[in-house]
Amino acid sequence: MPLKPVEEMTYEEALAELEVILEQLESAPGALEESLALYERGQALLGRCAALLEKAELRVRQLTGDVEAP
Repeated sequence: MPLKPVEEMTYEEALAELEVILEQLESAPGALEESLALYERGQALLGRCAALLEKAELRVRQLTGDVEAP
């Protein structure tokens, strides 16, 4: 089954896959290329989670009126 593109994932999906990748890397180190691929995917997932959290934080600030004007 092909992996879902990171940019289409929800926060929950990205976080869940990131947790699986971390478990794989910690428990059974595989071949170097496989580990690098997992690491790269993990970095992309981490970036996705951070971007979604930042977007949510901005939205909360806008809703509470706690946004500084440009």
